Amino acid sequence: MRNIEETTQILIYVHAAFGGIALLTGLVSILAKKGKKIHRKSGLIFFYSMLLSGITAMIISVMPNHESPFLFAVGIFSLYFVLTGKRALNFKRKSPDLKIDKMISSIMIFTGVLMIALPIVLTKSINIILAVFAIVGILFSIKDFILFKNPERLREAWLKLHLSKMLGGYIAATTAFVVVNQFFPGIYGWFIPGIIGGFFIAYWSRKMNKKTNTNVV
Repeated sequence: MRNIEETTQILIYVHAAFGGIALLTGLVSILAKKGKKIHRKSGLIFFYSMLLSGITAMIISVMPNHESPFLFAVGIFSLYFVLTGKRALNFKRKSPDLKIDKMISSIMIFTGVLMIALPIVLTKSINIILAVFAIVGILFSIKDFILFKNPERLREAWLKLHLSKMLGGYIAATTAFVVVNQFFPGIYGWFIPGIIGGFFIAYWSRKMNKKTNTNVV
């Protein structure tokens, strides 16, 4: 049992370390000029750091005395955004293989439903935080499937999808950092990064739409 606890503590340190790297490299990637070498390099480090941080979070959540369906679900939520954000780069191609993309979005929808349903079944009440995260993940995933049916639109939207999903992943990392360090009281820490990040995503989406419209004209 002691060995298991020691392993869990090591995983917690690894999770925190990669989470910190993701916060730093994600910020560099956001601030750097898109398409430049520094953006690509820092973005790649951010992706793999988030991947490892999310996977270790899911492992920790099933370890003895650390069981947390909440942490497991949030791990999947974070992985969904960075994986789909990275894979959006493939949509530049004329006929990308969407099998993996459909699988990732399906898992997010399934997880989102469980995030809403399980607290109701187990505690007879809705967990507001889980429900909000679940709804966001489900809505993004449904939008994925709508785009998958229209290859032309998918190809046109690859950059917007890449930026918005990667920003979603960064918001998840920032939220975890804010909550763990209790920068805001109560449940506010769970939502403030998402609200600020949501406005940022909306700004980038509008900017991309304007560029697209200008190119069409």
